[in-house]
Amino acid sequence: MAARLLLRAARPLLAGAGRGSGLRTALSTGPPPEKKRWLRAYLELQRLQAPPQRRSEKPNWDYHAEIQAFSHRLQENFALDLLKTAFVNPCYIESEEARRRQLGLDKDAVALQLQDNSALAERGLRFARAYLAQSFEGAYPELPAKGVEALVQFLTSQELVSYVAQNLSIQELALCRDFPAPPDVLHRTFLAVIGALLESSGPERTGIFVRDFFIPQLIGKDLFEIWEVVNPMGLLIEELTKRNISAPEPRITRQLGVNTVLPVYFVGLYCDKKILAEGPGETLLAAEEEAARVALRKLYGYTENRRPWDYSKPKQGLAAEKAISSN
Repeated sequence: MAARLLLRAARPLLAGAGRGSGLRTALSTGPPPEKKRWLRAYLELQRLQAPPQRRSEKPNWDYHAEIQAFSHRLQENFALDLLKTAFVNPCYIESEEARRRQLGLDKDAVALQLQDNSALAERGLRFARAYLAQSFEGAYPELPAKGVEALVQFLTSQELVSYVAQNLSIQELALCRDFPAPPDVLHRTFLAVIGALLESSGPERTGIFVRDFFIPQLIGKDLFEIWEVVNPMGLLIEELTKRNISAPEPRITRQLGVNTVLPVYFVGLYCDKKILAEGPGETLLAAEEEAARVALRKLYGYTENRRPWDYSKPKQGLAAEKAISSN
């Protein structure tokens, strides 16, 4: 049936030309045959199952241009030699020298004339920790040294720094043995970038760089999720004693579902007949500890409804100077 309809449509074309050429013309004007429906899904599955490939192994790759683009993307002025050194990891030099030995090259040709990023990473880590400590001491003067140290350790930890580095696509530029780059390599490389910026643009620009990429990671984080306090009530009594305030007295303010599987208690802490803080919990002890944490947040100025970080303070330059002097 379909062939008859096709021949009927081709008859007017066959009148002016030959029968064979007219039939070929009529047949060539039809739509191209479609691919199988399963082919697109199969090709996508093959792409997802393929092993990861370095960007440098793909066409149109210029390492020098990518280094310059990275500097402009961050809107920072790096010395290109220092920035290139920041991306050279020790494992890359070891793997390249081992590969050259396997090829049977001479000892002079085996050694790479490259400097790794160990020194830059160490300097960047020292500066970042010193700058963050000075910033937190200025923003939260009531926060004890242990709390400041916990915040600094959290922001400079391997997990968080490698997360920031991965979002900046540092894994595409880092020269290392393995791909994708492991977290310790990303951690060292990003700290080396901070060290390269410190030597290129000075402590003030480096302090702003550290502030902009590290401090926003505290958004949505609770103080005691970062700083683990085993005995919050004991710490609260110690802080109140320093301020010449009497010890708190816990009292049950509300309770719900006491005779059920999931009871809820609210315990308030009173000092001089005034409520200091209130916290919930499934047990009286848990509610008392939570109330102590709420009171500590108030004393330290690190409450959930605290003001956002002020990025326009002129104290940031002073913090950078103190950080570089502490180094």
